Amino acid sequence: MNDKPTGIANNLTNYGDRDFSLFLRRSFAQSMGYSREILKRPVVGIAYTPSGFNNCHRHFPEMLDAVKRGVLTAGGLPMEFPTVSLGEVFLNPTSLKFRNLMSMDTEEMVRAQPMDAVVLMGGCDKTVPAQLMGAVSAGRPAITLVAGPMMTGRHHGERLGACTDCRRFWAQYRAGKVSDGEIHDVESKLATTAGTCAVMGTASTMACLAEALGMMLPGTAAIPAVHADRLRAAEVTGATAVRMIGTQLTPERIVNAKSIENALRVLLAIGGSTNAVIHLAAIAGRAGHAISLERLNELSDTTPVLVNLKPVGNGYMEDFYAGGGVGALLRELKDLLHLDCMTVTGETLGERLAYDSGDWIDRSVIAARATPLEPQGGLVALFGNLAPGGAILKRSAADATLFEHEGRAVVFTSLDDLAARMDDPALDVGPHDILVLQNAGPHSASAMPEAGYLPIPKKLATKGVKDMVRVSDARMSGTAFGTIVLHVTPDSASGGPLGLVRNGDHIRLSVKERRIDLLVDEDELKRRAAEAKPAVMMPARGYARLYAQEILGADEGCDFAFLKPR
Repeated sequence: MNDKPTGIANNLTNYGDRDFSLFLRRSFAQSMGYSREILKRPVVGIAYTPSGFNNCHRHFPEMLDAVKRGVLTAGGLPMEFPTVSLGEVFLNPTSLKFRNLMSMDTEEMVRAQPMDAVVLMGGCDKTVPAQLMGAVSAGRPAITLVAGPMMTGRHHGERLGACTDCRRFWAQYRAGKVSDGEIHDVESKLATTAGTCAVMGTASTMACLAEALGMMLPGTAAIPAVHADRLRAAEVTGATAVRMIGTQLTPERIVNAKSIENALRVLLAIGGSTNAVIHLAAIAGRAGHAISLERLNELSDTTPVLVNLKPVGNGYMEDFYAGGGVGALLRELKDLLHLDCMTVTGETLGERLAYDSGDWIDRSVIAARATPLEPQGGLVALFGNLAPGGAILKRSAADATLFEHEGRAVVFTSLDDLAARMDDPALDVGPHDILVLQNAGPHSASAMPEAGYLPIPKKLATKGVKDMVRVSDARMSGTAFGTIVLHVTPDSASGGPLGLVRNGDHIRLSVKERRIDLLVDEDELKRRAAEAKPAVMMPARGYARLYAQEILGADEGCDFAFLKPR
C-alpha cells in the first residue's frame, strides 16, 4: 500500500475545500447504509454490465454477489457501477460501432470515481475488449472476470451450441434440407443457459486472450457460466483485486509487446475468431503498441492449431474447460511464449505455469504439440493490390481446396444490394465465382458488421454448394466458417481498391503466397478511382458523427483516433 488517499477519500469532488468534500461524500455514502468504519476501507469498483438486451450476462447478479464476498473478506469495500452493455445480436447496425463508446464509458468512470482497483465484469463479444481498452487507458489496477460460456443444448440426440450450429442449420434450411418445423425447434435449443456462445466464437476467444495477456486469474477463461466454479472464480477475483491495490499491476504494464504476442500465439493455437485481430490491435494501441500483420504470419507459420472446438473442430467450450482449459494450452506452447510477462496475480507467466502443472489433459480436445490438429495457425494475413493494408483469412475454418483460386467477381455494392439479389434466381453466379461485398467496412454507414459470412446463393446452395471464396471489408462471427477473406484494408468507403471491383473482374487468392489480387490493369483502376463517388455522408449529430469523424481502419483496431495515447 502507499500513502496516497484511498477508498472514498480518493478522487474527491472539487468544491475548493478538500475536508468539506470528504465530509459531504461520507454523508451521502452513509445515506446508503454504510458505517463510518467500513468507509475507511480501500474501494474496489466493479464495472457491472447486466442488461435486458444482453442474454449472455443474465447471471451477473449472482456473480456480483460472489465478487463482493471476495472483496469484503480481503478487507476491501466493493462498489458496483453500471456502464454501457453490448448485447451482440440486439444492436443496430452492429455492436462494433458501440465498442468504443463502452470503452470510453469504462475509462471515464474508472478514472472519475473513488476506486483503488476495478473488477471488469464482461463477456459478450465486444464487452471484454471494450473494458480492456478502457482499463488500459484509465491506468488503475484492473482484473477481468468473464461471463463464461453457455452449456450446450440437445436436438435429436445431437449437441447444439450457439452459434456455429445455428449457422449450419440455417444453411441447411436455405438449401431446403431442413423443414420450417425443425428450424423452429432448433431455434429454441441453440442457446439454453446464461453465458456466451458455447463454441470458440469471439466471446470465448477474447476470454482466452484475456487470460493469455495476464489480465485474468489462471484457469478462469473457460469455466461455464452456470458452473459453481464460475462463482468461486468471481470470489477469488474480488479478493485478488484488493491485493492489487497500491501495486504497479496496472493494465498498461501487463499489456505490452510481449504479452500481446503471447495472446496472438494463443489466438492462432485455438483457431480463434478473426475479430480478435481487431480487438487485440485496439487494446495494444491503447498501450502504445501496434500489431504487425507480417509478424502475425510469422507466428502463424510456427504455431499449430491444438484446440478441437467448433467451428474449427467438433468440441464445445465446456469440453475445453473439462479438458484442461487455457492453462493446459499454455503449457503446450510454453517454449513459444514470453514467460517473463507479468500477470494480475503478481507472478510472471513462467511462474504461473511452473506450479500450474496440471495432472490430466483431454487429448481429444487439446492436442499435443507433436500431434497437432493442424501444423500451422488458424489465421493468416493476406496482402496484394486488393488489400494493400492487409486482410484476414481464417484458414482453419476454410476449404483448403480453395486456397489457390482464381475466379470471376460477383459484386454486391452494399448490404441492401446483397439482401435484394443474393437469392434472385436470375443472379449470374456459379460455384467457382468469388462473391464480393463492398461498403461494409469501418468507414461505411453499416460500421463493419459481421456480414462477411456471405450466404451461398440459394440457387447454388440447393445444388449442394457449401463453400465459395468470399471477399469483403466486413467482419465475420467467430462462430462462422468458410473460405472468407475479411477486413480488407483500406475499406471501400475510405477509397480502398475493394470499391473498384466490378462484376466480371477476376480475383486471384493465394494463401501460399499470402496474396489477394484484383486482376485488372493499373490504368483501368485509376480510371475507376477518378469516377468514384463518396460512399457515405457525414451524420448530422451525436455519437454517429463522432464515430464517422474518428474511426480508424481495421489495421488500427477500429479504435477512435483521439483515444490512442499521445
